[in-house]
Amino acid sequence: MVQEKITAIVLAAGRGARMESKIQKQYMVLDGKPLIYYALLAFENSAVDHIVLVTGAGEEEYCREEIVKPYDFSKVTAIVSGGKERYHSVYEGLKAAEGSDYVLIHDGARPCVTPKVIQAAIEGVREAKACVVGMPVKDTIKIADDLEYAVSTPNRSKLWLIQTPQAFSYSLVRQAYEALFEREDNLEGITDDAMVVEQMTAQRVKLIRGSYKNIKVTTPEDLTIAEKFLQKRIDN
Repeated sequence: MVQEKITAIVLAAGRGARMESKIQKQYMVLDGKPLIYYALLAFENSAVDHIVLVTGAGEEEYCREEIVKPYDFSKVTAIVSGGKERYHSVYEGLKAAEGSDYVLIHDGARPCVTPKVIQAAIEGVREAKACVVGMPVKDTIKIADDLEYAVSTPNRSKLWLIQTPQAFSYSLVRQAYEALFEREDNLEGITDDAMVVEQMTAQRVKLIRGSYKNIKVTTPEDLTIAEKFLQKRIDN
């Protein structure tokens, strides 16, 4: 039996402008550790075989010497520089993951991801070729016009809050990204990997349940919430 190769691509190349800090959010201290540590730890303790860490330009050595080596993240086999937009960074990660059977793409700013959620993504991609972690929304959602007046109210039971990791057959997502970059029109509005697969291929994307605690740290308030979640997880 041929053993499959599963690679996690952890994105840590963002600027984090909404954090109101001179320190990039992935390196901000969260309960005594840099924020990016927690996502890397979850994948280190999961069933993935390799981790590709995508950083900002010129930050590769810092990540290697200050994060990967001190915390002994042995599954981090590549550290590569990202690009201007998220989709550029993902593509750089995909190139570094050449030879994988499946890839799990994760925002490093989601520190509360767990090996259990990662395993659900692995099982989901084996079954469906493309899946994303998420949760049904709790709140009513309004569609707004340009003047911020409510236009319509979609059925809440059909809406999901999408998270990461997002998992795909490697050949599928690589093909989708290469097709994306061949387009001549504007790439603005591409906010996640599922959109690329949905727009560039005929593959349907399966939704699998993650956790409401799997939040993305975007603002200072998120940092406080994430810290509480992590402390409770450690305490328990």
